[in-house]
Amino acid sequence: MSTKREVDTAFARLGLQKGRATRAEVIAARRRLARKFHPDRRGGNPELMAEVNRSGDIALAYVEGHIFVDSTANSTRATTPSQQPVQRDHPSFTIDVLPVEACEALRVVASWVGEIIDEDPPYLLEVDMHDPYSVWCRLELVPDAGATTVTVSATGESLRGVNIEAIRDVWIDQLNQLDWQTLDPDQQRPW
Repeated sequence: MSTKREVDTAFARLGLQKGRATRAEVIAARRRLARKFHPDRRGGNPELMAEVNRSGDIALAYVEGHIFVDSTANSTRATTPSQQPVQRDHPSFTIDVLPVEACEALRVVASWVGEIIDEDPPYLLEVDMHDPYSVWCRLELVPDAGATTVTVSATGESLRGVNIEAIRDVWIDQLNQLDWQTLDPDQQRPW
């Protein structure tokens, strides 16, 4: 549990207003700052990137754990966070290709285990996973020294009693079954 000061600092660092920011706004702010400070980018800074990640985690935990007022609606409507459990694994796994190729491979795997609900290629996939678990998965892809780090978060009623690592392992297993040669003839299998 973060202190009030840590929460205030996290929202300030992300450039957001505590109590008004939505989950999507926290994620967007984190992504914007990651593009600026990621150590693999020119002018990046590993210490600042670590602070951005910590601030993002603190802000997400705050937003998901509190009631907030929807300021976009005509009336004031309080919404509560989902009662479904959410599990997150930081970072989940690394693929030895750049995000464009990694995203394409994950899109193929997503068609095997469920269906893509939303995407922001090559950095985000949201998948309604059906096999072997019925959960909603969010895959965030971040460039990492010529490779891609994929962070997995999942939510859903059937997540109860399922370890997030098991869901991550499904993605890894399916990626290992993928024939990279048919995905792109110029792309060598990364492992």
